[in-house]
Amino acid sequence: MTAVDFARPRTAPARRTLARPTPGGAAAWLAVLALLAAATWAFVDLRLNVATIVDGAGNAVDFASRTLPLDFPPVGELLALCGQTLAIVVCATLFASLVSAPIAVLAARGTALGATSRVAARALIVVARAVPDVVLAIVFFRMFGFGGLTGVLAMGLHSVGMVGKLYADAVEQVDPGPRTAIRAAGGSRLQELVSGVLPQVLPSFVATSLHRLDINLRVSVVLGFVGVGGLGQAVADALRTLDYRRGIALASVVFALCVVVEVVSGAIRRALLGAGAPRRSAGARISPPWTVARLRRTGYWLLTGAVVVVSFWGADVSVGQLVRAARDTGPTLALFWPPETGGILPELLGELLVTVRIALAATLLGAVLSLPLGALAAANVAPRPAVARFFRGVLVAVRGVPELVLAIVFVVITGLGAVAGALALGVGSVGLLGKLVADSLEEVDRGREQALRATGASRLQVFCAATLPQAAPAFVAHVLYQLDTNIRSATLLGLVGAGGIGYYLLNASRVLEFGVVTTVLLLTFAAVLLVELLALWLRHVLAR
Repeated sequence: MTAVDFARPRTAPARRTLARPTPGGAAAWLAVLALLAAATWAFVDLRLNVATIVDGAGNAVDFASRTLPLDFPPVGELLALCGQTLAIVVCATLFASLVSAPIAVLAARGTALGATSRVAARALIVVARAVPDVVLAIVFFRMFGFGGLTGVLAMGLHSVGMVGKLYADAVEQVDPGPRTAIRAAGGSRLQELVSGVLPQVLPSFVATSLHRLDINLRVSVVLGFVGVGGLGQAVADALRTLDYRRGIALASVVFALCVVVEVVSGAIRRALLGAGAPRRSAGARISPPWTVARLRRTGYWLLTGAVVVVSFWGADVSVGQLVRAARDTGPTLALFWPPETGGILPELLGELLVTVRIALAATLLGAVLSLPLGALAAANVAPRPAVARFFRGVLVAVRGVPELVLAIVFVVITGLGAVAGALALGVGSVGLLGKLVADSLEEVDRGREQALRATGASRLQVFCAATLPQAAPAFVAHVLYQLDTNIRSATLLGLVGAGGIGYYLLNASRVLEFGVVTTVLLLTFAAVLLVELLALWLRHVLAR
């Protein structure tokens, strides 16, 4: 279950209101209340409060004195690091998109070869999403060593979990008419897919891939701690030597890149998809005139192709490396099996519980902060369009800061442990949750809002009585998605001492205890899978 999935408008948004008081709906809301109680307990147990931040104020001042002035590397070196990072991220996203397309066809109703292929493809998507990219990076590091190919494969395979699911959902939502017409005319199955399905899903495919590009750029910082090159590795090397001036300077460059990539990808998405142009029926082959808009759109397509070609060179990806590594795949995977506990199973289970507590507390903090920010960023709720644009910009800025960088800062301020991890993930959750809340509020049926305004209701009354009730089920789904994401992220934040099971994962890989790495992976996978199954059930019940 993914962010773009929850953000996508449904075919009948007017019906998306609070569930009827059926037995299933009552059980679902009880489950939601139980999760809220657990998150509140975790929040209180971790002592996340203003006093904690105040107590760390002295550490914050000392940390600032050790980071200022920022120490940027020479321009040539900085540009080389940025280029390598962007090349790895682009190649990983392209790899995920190409792999996800056939998997999505097999996973979608109407295009799957049968029930067996559909279940198998969906299971593959779930597994790809549940396996942390850091674990994949550890595996590929054993095969390829340091370099860009490790990052491309680790980020690419993990991205299949999100991209494949969204692709499959897009395929399931297409109009079956063009496919039926092609089949009636004697077209093959491939012709049905190319001419009847692809033109309809291409806009969604492009939007999903560009969104994943933003995410992978932030993920690259995490993978730098396990040997993937670029800015992430430079940040990791600086922080390991306590060179905070260089480390934070490089982290600020990552932040700037994230914001720029998000803004540019949004512009490219609108240009490639022809935002604002009249929609033609799928399968239509009308050649539009060469207007300025079409020329600009063609230019973006050419620019995208050029960026992909340059990225292959910059990421140092070659077919020869893949062929050579294929011989070592079996022996490398054998190192990770069977799972082992290393005599520390109680500690692993305890740290898994800490990881879940961090995720629960962070999700609660993010939900509480994102609801007002998301409301102010929604065009139909904000008092003025300028206010909505301002808060949209705030959410973009927050979303641009990698959680690992936030974790490092909070570790310095509050000390090692779960508090730093919960604060980092809580702040990081605001960027994504706030955007999803704003999108959900903008998707509600405006007729109900207008009806209440016509009776003389105030802006607050309209929001509470008409807007919020319609968006409530979507908000619950967004929060559950964020909980799913935070469990995986909490695992990774342990790499920098922010609590949880991630420390044991990194330590086991460093001492070559790969069986313990597999055990940590299985424990994390079980926790993520339980949350995802709960989210699927709640989404099905509450959206009826």
